[in-house]
Amino acid sequence: MGALDGRIAVITGAGRGIGREHALLFAKEGAKIVVNDLGGAADGEGADATPAQQVVNEIKALGGEAVANYDDIADWEGGQRLINTAIETFGDIHVLVNNAGILRDRVIANMTAEEWDAVIRVHLRGHFVPTRWAAAYWREQAKSGKTVNASIINTSSTSGLLSNPGQSNYGAAKTGIATFTEIIDKELRKYGVRANAIAPAALTRLTAPLGGRLSEKPEGFDKGDPGNISPMVAYLAMADCPIHGKAFFVYGGEVHLFQPYTIVDKVAVDHRWSVSELKAAADKWGDIEWNQSIPM
Repeated sequence: MGALDGRIAVITGAGRGIGREHALLFAKEGAKIVVNDLGGAADGEGADATPAQQVVNEIKALGGEAVANYDDIADWEGGQRLINTAIETFGDIHVLVNNAGILRDRVIANMTAEEWDAVIRVHLRGHFVPTRWAAAYWREQAKSGKTVNASIINTSSTSGLLSNPGQSNYGAAKTGIATFTEIIDKELRKYGVRANAIAPAALTRLTAPLGGRLSEKPEGFDKGDPGNISPMVAYLAMADCPIHGKAFFVYGGEVHLFQPYTIVDKVAVDHRWSVSELKAAADKWGDIEWNQSIPM
């Protein structure tokens, strides 16, 4: 018996890296998979059907069931086709893993509008579009009297949640994804849908230019192996997982629970502030430094 027996999952960006590991583990745990990947380069340029089909072939070689999908997940009709692929091929959808992403790093003074728009489109719109079509399907299922037990797992990043210079486009999208996750969890729970997010740290073709390494394996446990991320995603995809509306940092053998934005201090008066009063009361906050280090 696998942890995901009978579950039907759509995984975006599943042709390489972390997404590929998700797809392989999900299949080993008994899920049927729609392997989505446009097959573009790390910056989003181009398209290639090979990566998605190779993962499908690997899953079938393991005795699992999978089908490839090559749609652009940020395209409105493409997102609908993606969700419909699961329904038409396997009869339903229980899990949506939004994982696809690109990078176009640049310091803000040099960033172009195209570099900003491309990253926001793939990450933020690319989470919204498949989620919207899946949510509409699950809502109709619930309204028709069917029991829905579905899970959405989104992919955020410490580049946003903890901030990383040179990635304002990527970080803005990833922080937006974390909040998007909290909101859709609150909206969709009445239909039987849970939503959570992970902020993964692993060595892939996207992180290699940031100083990681993709080849030289260390002795013993390789904390940077992208396969380390997938067990948490599979757990969140299980039918009986009780967790909802949360975000987790996942690295190696560690899983850390994030706390969302929260108020930690205040200043107050019983009248409208003057600027000079605010300066006297609020200057103290200039000395505050948040601990935003990554526990690696």
